[in-house]
Formats: sequence, C-alpha cells, structure tokens
Amino acid sequence: MNKYVITGGKKLQGEVSISGAKNAAVAILPATVLAGGVCRIENVPNISDVSSLLDILTHMGARVRFLQRSVVEIDTTHLHTPQVPYELARKMRASCYFLGALLGRYHRAQVAMPGGCDFGVRPIDQHIKGMELLGATVLLEHGVVEVSASALCGTSIYLDVVSVGATVNVLLSAVCSEGLTVIENAAKEPHIVDLANFLNAMGADVRGAGTDVIKVHGVPRLHGCTYSIIPDQIEAGTFMAAAAATGGRVLLKNVIPKHLESISAKLAEMGVQITEYDDSLLVERNGALNHANLKTMPHPGFPTDMQPQMAVLLSLAQGTSIITEGVWDNRFRYVEELKRMGANIQVDGKIAVVEGVGRLLAAPVKATDLRAGAAMLIAGLVAHGVTEIEDIRHIERGYEYVDEKFRALGAQIERVSVTPDGEPLASAV
Repeated sequence: MNKYVITGGKKLQGEVSISGAKNAAVAILPATVLAGGVCRIENVPNISDVSSLLDILTHMGARVRFLQRSVVEIDTTHLHTPQVPYELARKMRASCYFLGALLGRYHRAQVAMPGGCDFGVRPIDQHIKGMELLGATVLLEHGVVEVSASALCGTSIYLDVVSVGATVNVLLSAVCSEGLTVIENAAKEPHIVDLANFLNAMGADVRGAGTDVIKVHGVPRLHGCTYSIIPDQIEAGTFMAAAAATGGRVLLKNVIPKHLESISAKLAEMGVQITEYDDSLLVERNGALNHANLKTMPHPGFPTDMQPQMAVLLSLAQGTSIITEGVWDNRFRYVEELKRMGANIQVDGKIAVVEGVGRLLAAPVKATDLRAGAAMLIAGLVAHGVTEIEDIRHIERGYEYVDEKFRALGAQIERVSVTPDGEPLASAV
C-alpha cells in the first residue's frame, strides 16, 4: 500500500508539462485492435489505466513495447482471442471499449463487465442499443457481455442520453461496417475528436466529431499508423485549480487552451488571472477567491471530472457557492473527506452548498475515486499541517508522476509505502 504525505502551505511556482489525455488514451489503445497491424502511439500517459489496457492487449496476443517513456508500439496483427477476462476487465471501466473494437474487427467479442470509479449507476444500455442497430446480437450473462454479428450494416443511431462511452463503442463498431452510420446526440468531448482523428489516421472515414452528429462511412479495413494523443484537459484543470488554491503562479505547458475554456472562465470569475498562449497557459492568483455557482454538463459545459477539485477552491472562497452535478448521480462522496479538513459543505441530491471557510486543516483522508483523489491532493496542498491521503491507487489511475510534478512546483509531498496497518515502510519518492 502507498499513501501521499503532504505538508501544506506552499505556494506553487514554476512550470509543469501536461501529459497525454487519459480519456483519449483509454479509447485509442483498444482501437488499435482495428488496425490489424502496427500502431505507434505517442504522448501516452504513464498511468495505471494505460498499464491495464496494455495488459489486456498483451493477453489477446498483441506485441507491445515502449520505444520511449511516452511512446508505445502496438502490433495487433496476430491476436488469438476476442475475449477479455474478468480479472483484467474489472480494473477499469474503459475495458468495455474492447467490445466495439473486437466487434468491428472480428464481428464477435466477449468482455466481462468493467470496473472503475464508483459514483453512480453507469449502464451500458446505449452501447448495446448502438451495436444491436448495427446488426449485432448482444447477450449479458453472469457479468459477461457477449456480442456477435454475421455482418455489420450502417444505420442511424440516436443516443437517448449524451454518453461518451456509447459514442466511443458505436464509433469503434461502425468504422468497418457496410454503408453509412449516423450517430445523433453524440458526445462532443475533445477525446471523442481525438479518437476520430486516430481512426481516420488508420484509414477510417469519420466526419463530424466534436458536433452532436457524427457520420461514419464504413471502410473494408484499417491499417497501422503513428499518432500523438492530445494533452489531458483534466490534468491541466487540476493543476490550474491547485495553482489558484495555493495563491501561486504556474505556467502549464503542452496544453490546448480551447479545451480549457470552461475551466478558465470559471476561475477568472473567482478572481484568478489566466493568460493564454498558443500551447501554454499561465495561472496566477494574488487576491481573495470569490464565490461562484457551478453546474457540470457534457462538453462544452463545465466538465464533471473537475467538480471535486473546484469544490476545494470554493471552500476557500468568500461567501456561499452552489455546485449542481448535471452528469453523475453520486459524485459528492468526497465531501465527507473535505469536511474532515474543515470544509463546510451540505449536499442534497445533486446539489452541494459550499460556505467558504477561508482555510482548511490537515487530516487523514482517502481518495474515494480518481477525481476525488485529485481534490484531496489540492486540499492537502493548502491545508495547515500534514495531510495523509490513502487509497492513492485511484489517483494513479489518471495522473502521471503527480507527486513529482507537484514537488517540481515547490510542494512538499512524498509518496510513502505503508503496511496494511498504516505504518510507514519507506519513502517511495
């Protein structure tokens, strides 16, 4: 077991380079199955979710090797099974993307129901609906999803809710189908656009990604390619929030400022100064934080994955703020952890009322999920005293070298190995 130990009160200063996007990587890596050849993927984040996906690809017979720290070569020419077993699928929700990729290539797939962050019901009914409309038969038994089709034919698919996962799986299923597939009410997130660009680099014909109508002209086959993943919007947003919370001055490098517009606008409303450059962003705060209201929505609205981090900022702001969660049912589980640090937050269903308390106090806390863990990191950075964060495996699912990056900005943070009883073994810096 490992935990983070943070001595708070240090202003973050300096530069940080943002890694490749986790949400793009977890869609692009399964999509390499469709190539049936060699793909060279650059700007790959070194996170546990990526490691889990590469383990699945290796299990299926792919040849995987790292050429550099963030460059991986994947050869899916000789896959020997279209199955993803439970012990591999249970580690992360994105394992379900192998359903669409394997269906697209082999017209059959068998994947155990996935795991990942637990903050509400996340059904795959829209995934199944899309595959069935393309001509697949779907069976769900004993926690295993099995899909098969004699042929996949293009069709019109209207998603009942805006779903990133369903949009990804339908895209992967449709790129090698016969004819035209039209996906309506599609998700518009930057990582959907990145996946579409990757598929097109392999020879697909996907148009309209980034809008709510995506058109896929099926092609007979795809081929390998070289592709670089976009920077991580949420990692960038997390460092923006951390810089603002500590009253620091941080230059974020390797970002796409347009992807951060909703986050930048909310921080500016709170009194944070944001300066945009071509591929970098300067975040600094000198005065007090203003209260603000926040509602998460599908892109281009404010991202739900930034909601917990913003709750920390709003806890430090003057006055009363209201957070409305417009995407997931149970994303406020982290609030009890923030309360242990002195935050004043009241939750009623999908609404949280945050009374600014000015400062937080160190306490032992845990990461209840990936983005909640990021919120605990920010809280620890600003809290008075020493904060210990447990269950950091959640954080390391989506943040690359996060302790190293914060130390480079002046934070006092260590990654420490502990016994099951919580006793320290050694520094894992």
